[in-house]
Amino acid sequence: MYIQEIENPKTGTGQGPIIRCRFKGIMTMNECLLIIDDDEKLNRLLKDYLGGFGYRVHTAVTPTEGMTCLKKENPDLVILDVMLPEKDGFDVCRNIRQFSDVPVIMLTARGEVTDRVVGLEIGADDYLPKPFEPRELVARIQSVLRRQPGRRTSVIRTGELEINMDKHTVLLRGSPLDLTTMEFELLALFVQNPGSVITRDQMMDGLRGMDWSAYDRSMDVLISRLRQKLGDDPKHPEWIRTLRGSGYKFIGAEE
Repeated sequence: MYIQEIENPKTGTGQGPIIRCRFKGIMTMNECLLIIDDDEKLNRLLKDYLGGFGYRVHTAVTPTEGMTCLKKENPDLVILDVMLPEKDGFDVCRNIRQFSDVPVIMLTARGEVTDRVVGLEIGADDYLPKPFEPRELVARIQSVLRRQPGRRTSVIRTGELEINMDKHTVLLRGSPLDLTTMEFELLALFVQNPGSVITRDQMMDGLRGMDWSAYDRSMDVLISRLRQKLGDDPKHPEWIRTLRGSGYKFIGAEE
């Protein structure tokens, strides 16, 4: 395997990778990714991991399969391994550039500078040597997608609240809110699903990278902190309404 273990936040040890899963009914990102790598185990791991960030992921283990999938699925980004059967990733990237300008991130176990230069010269958008941290791959995917010409910044405006999904910034009545990562992700979960009842289990599932099972009170504290920063009174809510026995609902869009 050419992927580094992720530290388990509960134990503090690298006890296997943490797989983050989406759950039905809650919207996150929807970009489509294609992974072309002959390591099927790595493909399955990355598909599950990236799927936890809301990406739709297709995988292929050969260049032929990958090119077929590319033309059929029209992905937003391709993750391409250099060492492949049939032909190497450099040739595959050249072939892709003959008919598509889809962003390409190349992966390789060879870390030579020459390889990185060649990859970038033939049209790759980024280059990541193996082994790599999955979080770094996610960051590079997000960075490459943000740089694409014509791609609009994902900004959600509801009432006097403005959320920039790319920059992870929030403005309330024109003033920035200082939110932690988890507070931002919880707010994003709410604003992306206005009017929908979000259960406690869905919130725990949707907030990536945390094992909430042992920290039930942490969710209550997180919601309380977010409400406080929004200036929201639970008894007379402007943004987040509590539905006893059901969950929570973002009502800002109703105002």
